[in-house]
Amino acid sequence: MNEAMLTSVKDTCPYCGSDLELAVDISSGSQEFIEDCEVCCAPITIVTEVDLSGHLLSTQLKRESD
Repeated sequence: MNEAMLTSVKDTCPYCGSDLELAVDISSGSQEFIEDCEVCCAPITIVTEVDLSGHLLSTQLKRESD
């Protein structure tokens, strides 16, 4: 099992526009997961793209229905 490698990501909530800071585990490679906004509690789909070297290439925050 890979040791967790957390990376801080700053973005905005796609629902309420609040600034968010998320801890993303990049040790498992690219992934998609849902986390609630800390401000408006709406479910945000978070998509991360990680390269084979374990570097975070991109992060997308989108509405669950998108």
